[in-house]
Amino acid sequence: MKFDPKKLNALSVQLHGRQIGIITRLAGDRQLFGFEQDYIDDRQRPTLSLSFKGSTGGLVTNIRPVGRRVPAFFSNLLPEGHLREYLAERANVSPEREFFLLAVLGADLPGALVVAPLEGQAQPPEAHHDQNEEQHEDGHGHGGEEPLRFSLAGVQLKFSAVMEASGGLTIPVDGTGGSWIVKLPSAIYRALPENEFAMLELARRVGICVPDNKLVDIPSIKGLPEQAHTVEGKALAVKRFDRIPNGAPVHMEDFAQVFGQYPNHKYKFHSYANIAAVLWAESGEESTYEFVRRLVFSVLIGNGDMHLKNWSLLYPDRRKPVLSPGYDFVATLPYIPNDTLGLSFGDSRSLSEITPDQMRRFADTARIPASPLWQIAVETAERTTAAWKTLEQADMLPKDLRASIEKQIMAVAATVK
Repeated sequence: MKFDPKKLNALSVQLHGRQIGIITRLAGDRQLFGFEQDYIDDRQRPTLSLSFKGSTGGLVTNIRPVGRRVPAFFSNLLPEGHLREYLAERANVSPEREFFLLAVLGADLPGALVVAPLEGQAQPPEAHHDQNEEQHEDGHGHGGEEPLRFSLAGVQLKFSAVMEASGGLTIPVDGTGGSWIVKLPSAIYRALPENEFAMLELARRVGICVPDNKLVDIPSIKGLPEQAHTVEGKALAVKRFDRIPNGAPVHMEDFAQVFGQYPNHKYKFHSYANIAAVLWAESGEESTYEFVRRLVFSVLIGNGDMHLKNWSLLYPDRRKPVLSPGYDFVATLPYIPNDTLGLSFGDSRSLSEITPDQMRRFADTARIPASPLWQIAVETAERTTAAWKTLEQADMLPKDLRASIEKQIMAVAATVK
């Protein structure tokens, strides 16, 4: 569908193919989201987000307009950083104008959500442009190009891809419908795809559920933008867990969305105990204890980047959430010496140890039983050290990177006994 996103004033929000609400662009560059009445009245309605769940379990419908940005739940569907800038340039919109960015990227969002221009809408009474948009319109953008869609929101360049029968990866021409995420190498951090590939395999051997993944040669990926082919190294392909084998979407949300926080607050205002409390209330003890296992694993490998957006819920039955497979397991300490945890863990952000007192404080804040938690930590440490010793994927890492990860695992494991 060809349209000028800057002439839109309303977007249809569709969940599992059903319109459940509308985002309206108001005067003064404010955006308002409202639910459709039939969704409000439907007692078996599919869950959009726990952030719209009231204290008594009902649907929150009194939603205030927000200035310039779209509401936090929708803002978290959009990419950040360089990926946002790249896609916004391709779409000929300002990266800061989230309403317009959502309009052009809304066909391939995380989960079972589609955001599309509302059919039959009138054009807005006044076109509101900013300097960036005027610059694009003066010919400095890439007008006429179709935007390359993306998959899960994030900073590292990621693109939706379809795995071919031959094993190759192709970026769809319109970028939609991909069931894999292609993550390109970093220009700053060495061997980042190999690092994540090794840590995902280590997690799998520890007993943590992770998506299928593989390292691929960049030249073998058809349809990548030209800039991607100038990058050396391999890319990491990760199977999307919000798509089932026939390509149908499974709805999901990350914990920035759960807590109603904008992406730039993904390291603020909440702790790992807050996540555990939600899991305990909404998904039960199995998801909560699995979360603790992944948290301990992240400390063991020195992963300081497990912020709110790196933990997600899936809705396989469309209503009740479960913890998603683990993702974005990367040893960050080799790149960032003295790195700390993304959020507070029992009043500590230290990556150098895990203590029984820390675990008790975590349990007290989350209001969950403390008794099973230390045993989970001990078992995770034992499994991680054992699995590391036979992890052939570690041989793909530069020697200093591998040595740094090993030192971290053994040092933290020595504190968990």
